[in-house]
Amino acid sequence: MTGTKTLIRDLRPDDPRDAGAVARVRRVALPFMVNTPAGVAYEVARAHPGSHLRVLIAEDRDGLALGTARVGIAHDSPEPGQGFVNAYVDPAHRGLGVGTALLRVAEEHLVARGAVDSYAWVLDEPAHRAFAERHGYRPSRSAHFLGLDLASAVLPPRPEAASLPAGVELRPGSAFAADPRPLFEADAEVSADEPSDLPVELDDYADWLDGVWNDPTLDHELTTVALVDGVVAAFSAARTDGVDRYSSAMTGTRRAFRGRGLAKLAKTDSLHRAREAGYTLAFTGNDTGNGPMLAINRWLGYEIRATEIRHAKTSGAVR
Repeated sequence: MTGTKTLIRDLRPDDPRDAGAVARVRRVALPFMVNTPAGVAYEVARAHPGSHLRVLIAEDRDGLALGTARVGIAHDSPEPGQGFVNAYVDPAHRGLGVGTALLRVAEEHLVARGAVDSYAWVLDEPAHRAFAERHGYRPSRSAHFLGLDLASAVLPPRPEAASLPAGVELRPGSAFAADPRPLFEADAEVSADEPSDLPVELDDYADWLDGVWNDPTLDHELTTVALVDGVVAAFSAARTDGVDRYSSAMTGTRRAFRGRGLAKLAKTDSLHRAREAGYTLAFTGNDTGNGPMLAINRWLGYEIRATEIRHAKTSGAVR
């Protein structure tokens, strides 16, 4: 309890109202991402034991959700003791101590689970940066949120089979429903090369199936996979909210196939199919140092909507 106004508690997995409240707060606090009640409920239900994941809810005395936080251990990192916490506060209730209350409980959890470092993404706005710095977090790398009005955008022509380079084929992710392992292998290789302060190793296929492939927000039909002579070479994974929002969760090319424009083909195809499916808003994210993907997104018509800065409390300072 903070004063007599804000209660911090865990999301109740068996209460769909909690998942709905968390999705709502995330959506209004950071509208550039796909968040759904089903997705929130799933991330809690399938969380890897090693992540020690908690989804916290900050609510007032009347039970209104004011903010939420996602906190845990980066179990897929080769570096032990790496914690993460991302807090979201409803803009209508900022400046009331909600974020501080969430962060206090989150950091207590990280300490109890052996974390020595803690990482958080913070919007590149004065109030958000100041909040992070007051609590001992220091800035590192940055990333952009980009958006596209998919309903009215003039997209590049959709890649047609007859115009593709020899040996190249575009298929939906759903074509791999019987055996998604080739997509896991591609995701693992691409993720290992992603710019990051914290390396990631995707080496657990079962965990990937639970955490990525079976996530209800991952749209298998709108995900596009580029094959070269039958081998998965590139992909553009799509997440959707089932209403109007589409997000490129990850777009990348395996090392042996880079420099051929395959990621551009996959993402263009996915965007066209998303628009045909009725989605009107498209979002994606890019590390600010990822020049190749930023160039592809500019070519597709995306514009920067906001920037986040990754902040860290390191060297045991979280204790």
